[in-house]
Amino acid sequence: MRASRLGQRLFMSGRRIWLHVNDEEYEVEIEPHKTLLEVLREEFDLTGAKEGCGLGSCGACTVLVEGEPILSCLTLAVDVQNKPIVTIEGLFKEGHPHPLQRSFVEEGAIQCGYCTPGMILSAKALLDERENPSPNEIQEALSGNLCRCTGYNKIVKAVQSAMRRPS
Repeated sequence: MRASRLGQRLFMSGRRIWLHVNDEEYEVEIEPHKTLLEVLREEFDLTGAKEGCGLGSCGACTVLVEGEPILSCLTLAVDVQNKPIVTIEGLFKEGHPHPLQRSFVEEGAIQCGYCTPGMILSAKALLDERENPSPNEIQEALSGNLCRCTGYNKIVKAVQSAMRRPS
């Protein structure tokens, strides 16, 4: 990447990193200040994770790193090198949506859809950890994901419905 300033050439130092995203290995050269959200969206065209607040308050940018939900708008891409990263796009396997994706649609837990990827990934992390969480545990696991359109009751119901589905 080159930038010019008053006739001088300044060279910005890109850094080559390796990311393991949705079971695929990627090598990419980025500026060290790039967030994981920026790299996923700009370099890999994985646009499921959204920038809502840019402050880590809304959860719209949630992805899974090593199975744990993280806020990709606050995470530098260089800090998650060689760690397994799962985005909402990675849940769609062999032409079929994940049980959580199906449940969210069937239970009406989606309206505008902006927060949905983060909600689903946070719920997946919970269900991977606990086989049969209570409604309170579901609410707690989703507490970092804000939704302005739906009532949270349908979202909790969708997670409960997914618990009963085969993968």
